[in-house]
Amino acid sequence: MAHRIVRGLRGAVRTLVFHQFPKPLNQFLTSSTRNYATDMRKSAFEGNIVRLIRNEIQYELDHSPPSEPIPEFNSFKVDERSGEQWIRLSRKFGEDEEIKIEVTMFDGSVPMNMHDDKEDMKLHVTLIVDIAKGEDSDILEFVCSGWPDGIEIRNVFTRGHDRIKNQPYMGPKFKELDDELQDSLYDFLEARGIDDKLAEFLHAYMRYKDKNEYLRWMESMKTYIQKK
Repeated sequence: MAHRIVRGLRGAVRTLVFHQFPKPLNQFLTSSTRNYATDMRKSAFEGNIVRLIRNEIQYELDHSPPSEPIPEFNSFKVDERSGEQWIRLSRKFGEDEEIKIEVTMFDGSVPMNMHDDKEDMKLHVTLIVDIAKGEDSDILEFVCSGWPDGIEIRNVFTRGHDRIKNQPYMGPKFKELDDELQDSLYDFLEARGIDDKLAEFLHAYMRYKDKNEYLRWMESMKTYIQKK
């Protein structure tokens, strides 16, 4: 009998509490509980992402630590363009020539051996070579492919200084030109240091940049997710 009295009192207390609080307050308490649970799940989910990113960063650092950028190669000064997908090289040649080269990160690949089932790939970068003789002159521009073992010219043409306004005729495909003219234009670039050694350097540099940009990207992702 005593147990029934206690249960009856508990029921009365619950009923009294329920009727004392108006419906909006009950709804507020329910909503607050739901929001708290949602925030907890969100925090755990984001914490897991941060943990995975940290593990990936540590793995990369342990297996191949990033190297310091190389400020120049031969006569070219190298601008790393941190956080971007390209670099710039520049140098003077002779008394009046200014040479600027914009180089993409790896933007393509081909199999090392067309008859080989292995996944060894030959990586590709694109070079835009601008050669100017003073501010008032047009620019001689070469569009090139950079392979690990050499430079391949795709197009050569002249244009004004404003790339956006000027839409120049880019000429025929380079391989359609007379063979002797092709050889002369390759010699023209090689005299200015744009040669097989530069191609080899650029591929080594882009491997370094690819690693550093990946680490930089993960760090920025981690910082954003951790931000309250």
